[in-house]
Amino acid sequence: MNRYRAVIYDIDGTGLNTLNMNMYPLMRIIKEETGEDWAFEQVLRFAAYPGMKVMEELGVADPQGTYARWVHYVNEYEEGATLYEGFDRVFAALQERGVVQAVVSAKTRRQYELDMAAKGLDRYMAAAVLADDTDRHKPDPAPLLMCADQLDIAPGDALYVGDARSDYEAARNAGMDFAYATWGSVSAEGIDSPTWTLDTPLDIVGAVCPDVSA
Repeated sequence: MNRYRAVIYDIDGTGLNTLNMNMYPLMRIIKEETGEDWAFEQVLRFAAYPGMKVMEELGVADPQGTYARWVHYVNEYEEGATLYEGFDRVFAALQERGVVQAVVSAKTRRQYELDMAAKGLDRYMAAAVLADDTDRHKPDPAPLLMCADQLDIAPGDALYVGDARSDYEAARNAGMDFAYATWGSVSAEGIDSPTWTLDTPLDIVGAVCPDVSA
């Protein structure tokens, strides 16, 4: 018996390891915009922010243009986005058990196409609610509620898997259980009482389907 009808994933730091490909280009942007050399540890605080929120925090003169340049640098970053080990088995196991899977992410549709669809991973996803789809973003519950509506389920029937405080708060605000993906998290601050604390992607299967393992 499955505990949840649906599992909804964050992407960056949860499904995909995109930390280097986002943070090193951001360090390049900061150098170009301010002349300052920031350490990798300094930019980590922006890891869970939507792109335009980063521009706002940095106070750049041309937020739209600077963000577009950052996206260009990210897309040409040689290392690229990589699926965390075990997720292919998670997707397959949950699909076999009839658990609906979806994505709610601060990524743009274009980034989703490059990082998820191009790898064929979108075939597992019944819905994808991205930055372009809502005016309000995590920690606001709007993206998660939109996803639940698209899946035709009650929010309480879904588990949201994420790595950041904004993911945790969005799930709480939406009335969803939250699984804290520690493998990609840069900080546990503010994630006080997740429903699940998971050490590896394969732990998702046990949380959702207690009688099976991936």
